[in-house]
Amino acid sequence: MPSYTVVNLLDLSDSVGDRAPQIEGRFARSALESRDLGVSHWRYEPGFRNETGHKHGEQEEAYVVVAGSGRILLDGEVVELRQWDVVRLAPEVVRAFEAGGEGLELIAVGGPRPEEGDGEMAGVEWPAG
Repeated sequence: MPSYTVVNLLDLSDSVGDRAPQIEGRFARSALESRDLGVSHWRYEPGFRNETGHKHGEQEEAYVVVAGSGRILLDGEVVELRQWDVVRLAPEVVRAFEAGGEGLELIAVGGPRPEEGDGEMAGVEWPAG
């Protein structure tokens, strides 16, 4: 394995595809040949809200807002997000996103995880209003 790898996130295939046409998601862990880091790029269309969330068994994550704004639901608590905010999450925190009026674009960075992955879908309930 080389001592470095360069990958352009926008050159990677959209892994979400037709399952959720309002979202784009590109995963770079394999392309980077990374043992310990996962990096992904996410784009949410304006006003789109995740109706399900996810959490992890072992993997800690951080999200960096690179464009737009929105909100993140963290174990039922809503937190406003703006460009260049960074959110670090312990694995067990259930998270879901809602894009603002100009959309929401994120870079997600995840730490080590089991080879088979450890993400788990979880139900969420956004507060009224």
